[in-house]
Amino acid sequence: MNKIIFIALSLVFLECGHNKEKIKPTVSDISESVYASGIIKSKNQYEAFATVNGVIEDVFVSEGDTVNIGTPILSISSEAQKLNKENAELAAQFADFNNNQGKLNEAKLAIDLAKSKMKNDSALYFRQKALWQQQVGTRVDLEQRELAYQNSKTAWYNAQVNFDDLKRQLVFTSTQSKKNLQISNKQESDFTLRSDIKGTVYSLPKSKGEMVGLQTPLAVIGDSRSFILEMQVDEYDILKVRTGQTVLITMDSYKGKVFKAAVTKIYPMMNERSKSFLVEAQFVDGPQVLYPNVTFEASIVLQTKSNALLVPRNYLLHDSVVVKSNGEHVVVKTGLMDYKNAEILSGISANDELIKPE
Repeated sequence: MNKIIFIALSLVFLECGHNKEKIKPTVSDISESVYASGIIKSKNQYEAFATVNGVIEDVFVSEGDTVNIGTPILSISSEAQKLNKENAELAAQFADFNNNQGKLNEAKLAIDLAKSKMKNDSALYFRQKALWQQQVGTRVDLEQRELAYQNSKTAWYNAQVNFDDLKRQLVFTSTQSKKNLQISNKQESDFTLRSDIKGTVYSLPKSKGEMVGLQTPLAVIGDSRSFILEMQVDEYDILKVRTGQTVLITMDSYKGKVFKAAVTKIYPMMNERSKSFLVEAQFVDGPQVLYPNVTFEASIVLQTKSNALLVPRNYLLHDSVVVKSNGEHVVVKTGLMDYKNAEILSGISANDELIKPE
């Protein structure tokens, strides 16, 4: 009875097999690859932020414009900063060393006067001293002359010290005020956002009159002549990826076309949220026109084999069994696999006819 049922089932299966599409293995090249997805970014692409708070006073460029290093992007208004700069300019002008030469001349004149008085008091003292040695005059006169001479000598020394102190103070005040003006000018330059690279302005999310802060991105700028492919590779595949490996790129923007790139950098830190690693690549043969943030799909080629015996992956059961056209299930040994085909190392030949398993 069991034998009859088996024969009947076999006949039914064979009858069904005759109605199914049959294929034969093909001989072709196959590559083992790792799938990845990502976005395209322009080289040196960055978001520009302000270092001050304020209101956008003017925007000097438009989206799509080409800029150089130092090109003004926009300016931010701050009345307080303008007043601070004016105060710094006034202080620098007031304290400028050249504008205070009159004080130094006055101090120099005081030295000259003190020196002249000292010379005069010195002559009177030594004259009185000579007279005293001849018993002319009184001792009180001599002591008074000596005291006057000592006082004038001290006054002359003090005048020189005052001159040096005044000159040092004027130099310090002048230098300090100029530094303060430099600081004020630097702070004022912070109110003008400038480009850090030579490239293209891709985005200007804020307009004139809007309030901006330190955490507000004001522009996206990048190099439009070169682009970087940023891919997310699963943690299970990252150990297979090496720099220099070929990457095949497909994009919705260029349907039906495949572009070649090469892995240039593997970031060692895994993203805990996505359980993936960031891998960078650059085009070897890329499209003529590209834009930042365009999405793509990639196949990172791990190895390639020529003249391999291939069957479609959907003709495999559990990646290890094929069904011949006569209904026979054959265990095969597989090699390289891509998203479409699998290499058959043993179990069938190129002449075997296969049907798709249920």
